[in-house]
Amino acid sequence: MESANNASWVGRLARLLLCASMLAALAGCMVPQWQKPGTARAEIEEGMGRPTLSVPLSDGGTRLVYSGQPAGQQVYHMDFDAGNRLVRVDQVLDLAHFYTLRNGVDTKDDVYRTFGPPAKVERVYSFKGDIWTYRFLDNGNPRRAHVHIDPQGVVQKVMFTDESMYWRDPSR
Repeated sequence: MESANNASWVGRLARLLLCASMLAALAGCMVPQWQKPGTARAEIEEGMGRPTLSVPLSDGGTRLVYSGQPAGQQVYHMDFDAGNRLVRVDQVLDLAHFYTLRNGVDTKDDVYRTFGPPAKVERVYSFKGDIWTYRFLDNGNPRRAHVHIDPQGVVQKVMFTDESMYWRDPSR
């Protein structure tokens, strides 16, 4: 009987320690959209880690791009002024930002600077070039954006599909 009580007590203590360590780990995590304007770039990078890429801005500032691809569905732009202070945070992996891509004008470099690396690069028989696929949420629905880039590196079209791995079989 006493060994059962000891096992129960040890199990509860182990769960408590696990919960406490998880809470401590979460407390150290920084979430992009919670960052306040004016925060120093060094503080952001210390808390968020190394960005996916860094893009110089025309006003002398810098944009840090944090991508959750291939598994995540968000890409955050964190714009800093010339003094390395946070100006704004935008989540750009959405329909509105994909609609700003101009067929025949924008290049794969433009796409990369905006959305970061794609979740997947694929080819199909009916298009000569690469198709960069990004996973994103559209009003809570998992979708994919397929950016068709020709061999010269120019965007030719953007298509959208539902992410079928989330479809449920009605017979289950």
